[in-house]
Amino acid sequence: MPDDAGPPRIALLGIPLEIGASQRGTLMGPDALRTAGIGRVLGQLGFAVEDHGNLAISSVSPAEGPPPAHAKYYDEIKIWVRALSERAFELARSGAIPIFMGGDHSLSMGSVNGVARYRQEQGRPLFVLWLDAHADYNTPDTTETGNMHGMSAAFLTGEPGLDGLLGHQPRAPIGTDRLDLFGIRSIDPPEKALVRDRRIAIADMRAIDEFGVGVLIRRVIERVKAQGGVLHVSFDVDFLDPAVAPGVGTTVPGGATYREAHLVMELLHDSGLVRSVDIVELNPFLDERGRTARVAVELVGSLFGLQITDRPTPSNAVFPDNT
Repeated sequence: MPDDAGPPRIALLGIPLEIGASQRGTLMGPDALRTAGIGRVLGQLGFAVEDHGNLAISSVSPAEGPPPAHAKYYDEIKIWVRALSERAFELARSGAIPIFMGGDHSLSMGSVNGVARYRQEQGRPLFVLWLDAHADYNTPDTTETGNMHGMSAAFLTGEPGLDGLLGHQPRAPIGTDRLDLFGIRSIDPPEKALVRDRRIAIADMRAIDEFGVGVLIRRVIERVKAQGGVLHVSFDVDFLDPAVAPGVGTTVPGGATYREAHLVMELLHDSGLVRSVDIVELNPFLDERGRTARVAVELVGSLFGLQITDRPTPSNAVFPDNT
């Protein structure tokens, strides 16, 4: 159960997973974030930081029949997803704010499911803000590549096709009305049709250019608040423009600028709603002397209260109830 004594707690967990993506190297992401000082920055902000190391899994995959077609490395990824879902549930229940350091975006099928299970127990709806160049709303029927990192958001809303991924563990879909795709600028035609059919909230780069990130993020925040929810931020570093963050395997020009990304994080901090985070798709093998890892750590700092100049902070942003 949550421990209300002492400073708010953050639990870091590395997930060195790379087989869900098309390029290898994201398994080095967790250690790159550590080297860039993620624990130190959060500690300086007044959090009690617990580093749980990297998730370790069994290499033995249970025999469960043929895997779904068009889902590469399904049998290997299901082991990661099941193990992570259970750990995410335990970390959320402990009262800590878990930060899942990836690793490719297929890890979110485990991290978000585990957190959503805990929130169901608490009777509070979990919303997910998907900061990403890609919608990741493919299924085995729509995918053009078979890469499972492109199916993670669809899985989380309960789309069919990967129904056995969690085995006997509870599946806790978040519902299509509790997913926000933000910063999108690359989407496959069948995926686009599915997103439209499901009426998923989407703020693409055209909308960001037209209205600005401040207006659009506040819309997300107000919707979460109106339903008494909490927010999981799934931050793919390719949300950023490649000029800002080159260390990803799926770069798409025209992404968020350095200041736009910081404003997103600062407004999310001010809301006091964020209770869990993914940091995914950081590929140090493709980076420039650790540049992308440092930017990611700076943005996490903003998400948890780092300010350039002191300004009043809303009282609900100091995580008073450890929920």
